[in-house]
Amino acid sequence: MIQQAIAQVLSPGYERYFSEFSYGFRPNRDCHGAIARALEYLNEGYEWVIDLDIEKYFDTVNHDKLVSILREHINDAPTLHLIRSFLKAGVMENGLASPTTEGVPQGGPLSPVLSNVYLDKLDKELEMRGLHFVRYADDCNIFVKSEMAADRVMASVTSWLERKLKLKVSATKTKVVRPTKSNFLGFTFWKDSKGWKAKPADDRKVKFMQKTREILCRKRAAARPIGVTFVKLNQLMRGWINYFGIGSMKGFLNEYGQWMRHKVRVVILKQWKKPKTVYRNLQKLNIFGNCNLNDEAIFKVANSRMGLYRRCAGDVVNYLLSPKVLGYKTKDRPGLVDPLAYYLARST
Repeated sequence: MIQQAIAQVLSPGYERYFSEFSYGFRPNRDCHGAIARALEYLNEGYEWVIDLDIEKYFDTVNHDKLVSILREHINDAPTLHLIRSFLKAGVMENGLASPTTEGVPQGGPLSPVLSNVYLDKLDKELEMRGLHFVRYADDCNIFVKSEMAADRVMASVTSWLERKLKLKVSATKTKVVRPTKSNFLGFTFWKDSKGWKAKPADDRKVKFMQKTREILCRKRAAARPIGVTFVKLNQLMRGWINYFGIGSMKGFLNEYGQWMRHKVRVVILKQWKKPKTVYRNLQKLNIFGNCNLNDEAIFKVANSRMGLYRRCAGDVVNYLLSPKVLGYKTKDRPGLVDPLAYYLARST
């Protein structure tokens, strides 16, 4: 409660001092704004990126330096004493409390404000040098026009951070890259005839598909109502697309949607279990959708000795359990979101 009270006073008070190129943990600013700013720089010709990585930032903030920075704008000893007490409160591991001599404890309402106050010195230094940069919390990218300038800036900024703010810059993760090789807030960049654009980075796509695979694990998904599975999938897809929707991913979502629906069809047939149940339900879908498939084709699928994956890849199951049918909402379940359609509806 005390941390929240302090944060509610510090946050609006410091807003007028913070840099316009800082987007993390600030009102009316978010990751999308940071990516939009990065695209502005790229389209202005600043096509070399210095990806700064501060090693264990929240664990290495120097307490004395932080309080000294706070004292520049806060002339109130009790407040500064409370903040220092919070910083030195310690942590508990395996039931044993250990003191903290450096770093900002994560998870508290005051931590984001203090992290921005500390790194605002970096923002001011970069502005004074006339550099083009975007910072979101401890994730900072600097944009320059040549590789030589990028190497020079990376060396000087790294040295400044270690000398002035006592922060260690990761030698392995801090690098000079082209925009297509960068990874900023989960996005990377690509260029067409109209200029630079953002898209989800490959590692984020892999994690997204892995989470989908976990939800649609055949053994677990078949043991619960299909409505629960649809709810989990819809939440995952909407959340992921809402975040990455500012990027270009039409082709990826088209492939992902086909792959995801195939796994959904496998789960549905697994739940139907017996051939006669599969046959009966497919016939109902045939009548419901006016598909006009002949009885023999449906009978063959229902009584086939092929595995579920091969049967669900066939024309009959794909046609009867189409995206439109899976998207119908019933009393028992919500409709399954079509990721490509959802993305296109958001972007129009």
